[in-house]
Amino acid sequence: MHRCGYVAIVGRPNVGKSTLLNRILGQKIAITSRKPQTTRHRILGIKTTPGAQAVYIDTPGLHRGVRHAINRVMNRTATAAVEDVDVVLFVVECLKWEEEDEHVLGLLESVRLPVILVLNKVDRVKDKERLLPYISLMKEKRDFAAVVPVCATQGTQTDALEEEVRRLLSESPPLFPEEQVTDRSERFLAAELVREKLTRLLGDELPYAVTVEIEEFKEGPPLTSISAVIWVERDAQKAIVIGRQGQMLKRIGTEARQEMERLFDVKVYLQLWVKVKEKWSDDERALRSLGYGD
Repeated sequence: MHRCGYVAIVGRPNVGKSTLLNRILGQKIAITSRKPQTTRHRILGIKTTPGAQAVYIDTPGLHRGVRHAINRVMNRTATAAVEDVDVVLFVVECLKWEEEDEHVLGLLESVRLPVILVLNKVDRVKDKERLLPYISLMKEKRDFAAVVPVCATQGTQTDALEEEVRRLLSESPPLFPEEQVTDRSERFLAAELVREKLTRLLGDELPYAVTVEIEEFKEGPPLTSISAVIWVERDAQKAIVIGRQGQMLKRIGTEARQEMERLFDVKVYLQLWVKVKEKWSDDERALRSLGYGD
């Protein structure tokens, strides 16, 4: 008997959804950082094991206080992900229930699918005796199919989570070839890796007013040549990305290129430019042209 199905990973921003996906797959396809709302797109991660194929859907963090078009697009992307799946993973931070968690729970009220509550970052709980009362409290909020404490960064209990998922999948042949890990192209992954370095290296200086567009992606031999534009909204932001004597842009490019070479297993030549597109994050037409709202 072979099982197969779709599994949506949802939760508020910055609870570790993308880290969990990468851990389950055993490789990095979703970018991560400590900044909320790092994930902006829906990404499929395909885990094929003997007798089962789970197709995980990583989603942007669901959040309230939607001020810009990009926030509306990300919320639509996340809520749409739970419409045609077999299982939902609702990820929260262990012992840290917030108003936005309650908001996500409310959005799941109409979902009649099995929902597994994933208590992430369990490694941060020093007093383990607090876990059982907390799990009991969580079970009062909804009739969850299972409650699984995990640590996505270390892989603690993720195998138990995968077994719970497998149990809930329907009998079905695989939907994707065994060797396929994601539905996203190398072109998309290259843009995301550049954006990850921007988010990590620039910190609070330039949180959400930046995106990346790949203009050229030429595969070798002898190497893959990639040209990318970093879009910002103001000239002052452009100066921050470039840095003094171009040092910041050079560092972003070096770190992104090294990650691409590891992921694509090929030598990469990467060129980066920084350009200004005013208010792109609040313009739905501009967002569509940049690949948002899939």
